[in-house]
Amino acid sequence: MNSSLSTCDRATHLRIVAVALVTSTIVVMAAAHARIGETGGLTAGAGMSGSVVKAGEPSVYSARDDLIIR
Repeated sequence: MNSSLSTCDRATHLRIVAVALVTSTIVVMAAAHARIGETGGLTAGAGMSGSVVKAGEPSVYSARDDLIIR
Protein backbone atom coordinates (compact mmCIF):
# COMPACT_ATOMS: atom_id res chain seq x y z
CA MET A 1 0.00 0.00 0.00
CA ASN A 2 1.38 3.39 -0.99
CA SER A 3 1.64 6.30 1.39
CA SER A 4 0.30 8.85 -1.09
CA LEU A 5 -3.27 8.72 -2.38
CA SER A 6 -2.34 10.38 -5.66
CA THR A 7 0.18 7.67 -6.61
CA CYS A 8 -1.55 4.60 -5.22
CA ASP A 9 -2.93 1.86 -7.40
CA ARG A 10 -6.47 0.58 -7.91
CA ALA A 11 -6.24 -2.06 -5.17
CA THR A 12 -5.34 0.57 -2.58
CA HIS A 13 -8.35 2.68 -3.53
CA LEU A 14 -10.54 -0.42 -3.31
CA ARG A 15 -9.22 -1.16 0.20
CA ILE A 16 -9.96 2.40 1.31
CA VAL A 17 -13.51 2.22 -0.04
CA ALA A 18 -14.06 -1.20 1.56
CA VAL A 19 -12.84 -0.02 4.97
CA ALA A 20 -15.05 3.08 4.76
CA LEU A 21 -18.07 0.95 3.80
CA VAL A 22 -17.54 -1.54 6.63
CA THR A 23 -16.99 1.24 9.17
CA SER A 24 -20.06 3.17 8.11
CA THR A 25 -22.15 -0.01 8.20
CA ILE A 26 -20.99 -0.71 11.75
CA VAL A 27 -21.79 2.85 12.84
CA VAL A 28 -25.26 2.74 11.28
CA MET A 29 -26.03 -0.64 12.85
CA ALA A 30 -24.83 0.55 16.26
CA ALA A 31 -27.00 3.66 15.98
CA ALA A 32 -30.02 1.61 14.91
CA HIS A 33 -29.65 -0.76 17.85
CA ALA A 34 -28.93 1.91 20.44
CA ARG A 35 -31.77 2.36 22.88
CA ILE A 36 -32.63 4.60 25.72
CA GLY A 37 -34.39 2.67 28.47
CA GLU A 38 -36.67 5.35 29.84
CA THR A 39 -37.77 7.93 27.30
CA GLY A 40 -40.43 9.51 29.51
CA GLY A 41 -37.93 11.82 31.19
CA LEU A 42 -36.63 13.17 27.91
CA THR A 43 -39.89 14.53 26.54
CA ALA A 44 -41.57 17.68 27.76
CA GLY A 45 -44.92 17.16 29.40
CA ALA A 46 -47.96 19.23 28.53
CA GLY A 47 -49.15 19.54 32.12
CA MET A 48 -47.96 22.39 34.30
CA SER A 49 -47.69 22.56 38.02
CA GLY A 50 -46.92 25.52 40.24
CA SER A 51 -47.78 29.17 40.04
CA VAL A 52 -47.47 31.55 37.12
CA VAL A 53 -45.19 34.54 37.64
CA LYS A 54 -46.11 37.67 35.69
CA ALA A 55 -43.74 40.47 34.84
CA GLY A 56 -43.98 43.58 36.95
CA GLU A 57 -42.89 47.15 36.28
CA PRO A 58 -39.66 47.63 34.32
CA SER A 59 -36.60 48.22 36.45
CA VAL A 60 -33.89 50.74 35.71
CA TYR A 61 -30.34 49.47 36.16
CA SER A 62 -28.09 52.47 35.66
CA ALA A 63 -25.74 54.56 37.71
CA ARG A 64 -25.76 57.49 35.25
CA ASP A 65 -28.69 59.81 34.70
CA ASP A 66 -28.20 60.28 30.94
CA LEU A 67 -28.27 56.59 29.99
CA ILE A 68 -31.21 54.40 30.99
CA ILE A 69 -31.14 50.67 30.29
CA ARG A 70 -34.46 48.91 30.61
